[in-house]
Amino acid sequence: MQAPQDNKPRWERRKDARPQELLAAALDQFVERGYAATRLEDVAKRAGVSKGTLYLYFTNKEELFKAVVRGTIVEVIGEAEQDAAGFEGHSAALMRELLMRWWNQCCSSQLAGITKLMFAEGNNFPELAHFYNEEVVARGTSLIRSVLVRGIDRGEFRAVDPDVMTPVLVAPVMMLMMWTQSFMPACEMPPIDPHAYMDLFITTNLAGLAAPAQ
Repeated sequence: MQAPQDNKPRWERRKDARPQELLAAALDQFVERGYAATRLEDVAKRAGVSKGTLYLYFTNKEELFKAVVRGTIVEVIGEAEQDAAGFEGHSAALMRELLMRWWNQCCSSQLAGITKLMFAEGNNFPELAHFYNEEVVARGTSLIRSVLVRGIDRGEFRAVDPDVMTPVLVAPVMMLMMWTQSFMPACEMPPIDPHAYMDLFITTNLAGLAAPAQ
């Protein structure tokens, strides 16, 4: 079956694509240069448009940054939330799926640069840090916590304190991201196999979470 033909004029199709082209260019600039050093004119140039065209879609750099985060990391979290809500299997399988998805889609991809940016510059831009905490950190940790509560309620996990256990699961993944993205390249550290690390980390924690046999 052939895909329906797009009958819009070429200039109109190009106009429809511009917001995504701008977001892609902005992501590249933010990751490469950081938030403070990124200039809107450089984003526009990278996207192949004028600075005036960029202002048709985004009024300032903060709005552009938020749009980048919402169009990337927040979308990943939203999809994970939907999948978790419809998951019918064992909570251990769901936890493994979510942690590996987080690593593969956010921590080992270009999106890790956004997290590094927030670590480095968040204190200098408190409003931006508040936005990132509300839409990324809080939602992501809430999702992990909800799976812990699910497993406890279903008798699949032992009765741990989910507020204590959630950072126990989150922190090692963040450390692996910083280790592979920053420390190893800069300091010539011995290489780590991230997939072996994630597998062992998840397997060990799930074994500790498993409810005692009745």
